[in-house]
Formats: sequence, C-alpha cells, structure tokens
Amino acid sequence: MKYLAKKLAGFVMTMLVVSFLVFAAFAVIPGDPATAMLGTQATPEKLAALREQMGLNEPLLVRFGSWAVNFIQGDFGTSYCYHKGVWEVISGKLGTTLYMAVLSLLLSMPIGILLGTVTAVKRGQWADTIITLFSNLLIAIPQFVTAILFLYYISMKWKLLPPQGFTWPWVDFHKHIQQLIMPLTCLTLCGIAGFCRQTRSSVLEVLGQDYVRTARAKGLKETRILWKHVMNNGLIPILTMIGGRLASLIGGSIFVENVFNIPGMGNLMVKAVNTMDIPVIQALVLITAAVISVAYIITDLLYVAVDPRISLS
Repeated sequence: MKYLAKKLAGFVMTMLVVSFLVFAAFAVIPGDPATAMLGTQATPEKLAALREQMGLNEPLLVRFGSWAVNFIQGDFGTSYCYHKGVWEVISGKLGTTLYMAVLSLLLSMPIGILLGTVTAVKRGQWADTIITLFSNLLIAIPQFVTAILFLYYISMKWKLLPPQGFTWPWVDFHKHIQQLIMPLTCLTLCGIAGFCRQTRSSVLEVLGQDYVRTARAKGLKETRILWKHVMNNGLIPILTMIGGRLASLIGGSIFVENVFNIPGMGNLMVKAVNTMDIPVIQALVLITAAVISVAYIITDLLYVAVDPRISLS
C-alpha cells in the first residue's frame, strides 16, 4: 500500500506536468485555434469574438488553472472543432485504439519470447541467423512504410483484404477479422522483433550463470533448466519492455490508423492537431500518459511475482 501510494502521487504529478507542457507548447507554437476553426478569410472582428468566447485571451496560467479544476471534476472541456464534450468525442475512439494495442501486445509478447529463446538456445546456428536477421529488418523498417506496402500489395493489387475501416467483432465477426489483419500485423511485427532481441540477450546472459551449470551437472533435463531456471530469471528485462512497447503501440497507431482509415485515437489526434483543437489534444495526451503510467506500475508488480528476491520496498 505504501508503494502504491508513492506511485499514485507520482502518477498525479506526471499528469499535471504533461497537461501543463501541452498547454505551454500550444501557447508558443505558431497557429491559432480561432483561425483554424473559421479559416483565414474570417474577419478580425469574428476572430476576436471567437477568441474571447473560447477564453484564449486569458493568461496561460489562468487558462490552465481553469482547465485543471474542470478536469478534476470530470469535465474534459468542449472540443473547438466538433462543438461537443471532449469525452463524447474521444470515448468512441479510445476503445478501438486500446483494443488493437492490447491485442498486439498479447500477440507480440509470446511469439517474440519464443523466437528469442530459440535464437539463444541455437546460438550461431542457421535458426539464430535467420530470425535475428529478420528481427533487425523489422525494427529498422518504420510502421507506416509496412502499412503502405500492405495496403498497396495485399489490398489494392492483389485484392485479398479490404483497404480500410474497422468493425467490432460482435457487429460482423468475418468483416472484423478481414479489416483487422493488416493493421494488427503492422503493429505486431515490430513488437515481435523487439521482444525477440531482448529475450535473446537475457537468455544468453542467464545461460552463462553458475546455477545453470550446476543444474546441468545435477543431470536435470535441458527443457526443465530452460523454463524453470533460465526463463524465470531472464524475464525481468523482458517485462521492462511492456510499458515502453505500449507507448510505441499507441504512438504507432497514429500512422497505422491514418493509412487504413481506422476511427481511433491516432486518427483523431491528427485531425485535432490540424485544427488546433487543444482540449481534444490535451485529453488524448493525458489518456496516453495515464495508460503508460499504469502499465509501468503493473510491470513493477510483476517483477515481484516473477522474482521473489525483488522487494517493492
């Protein structure tokens, strides 16, 4: 409880700092929300009236304080572009992005750990060479490049899968699978490569420890040594990747969702930035920071579950 209380305090401070940085960033970068909404042909009188209505003439600290008070009360503000409550705008998009991110994480972790274990056990052999080569290639290629290649060849040229859209499985399961394959593969490939490389390094390090040699000297089976002794001690660096990987997935969704026209947080973020919709951007950044912070807290708790030698205190 003491540990969680400290983490909760750090979580609150993180949210405050992130929200203020977003406010400060949009105060200094070129651009004006009123101009973005009304267009460059709007008269100065209309622009001034809209800025007054939106509270843009207030000092930065005053605007931030007003927003923070409303946010604590559960009010995310009103979207400049959609003229609706920010939560009403985001709620329909949030589930789509988190669904794809979590599903990608659940797929990339076991596959990456399995492949990384194979490369470590078969070090120097053909399996190690091939898997490591493909892992390096997948990490080097940006997700949006993979998405564009998939879209061109699989959808436009070969006509195998639909090029865009997203449908929930309970609405149309067959259509859901068809629309999910390409974007989910784009999000998952890089994760598999990352977990594979980290697992290989961790397992190779543990395989050289004294207790592994002792277990082999006692005549234990190699599979028991691998899964009971090696993996238990080699999982710590791999678990550390969960929070960072989740951050990469949410960030990568900006490109993937725009390529495949998926109505998620990434797609909404691009539209909000183009229209200077600060309340929506603020909420999206805070939600992303909250998800990643919670993921790191869960990772810390998993450390103790995996390795009893680690104490939260």
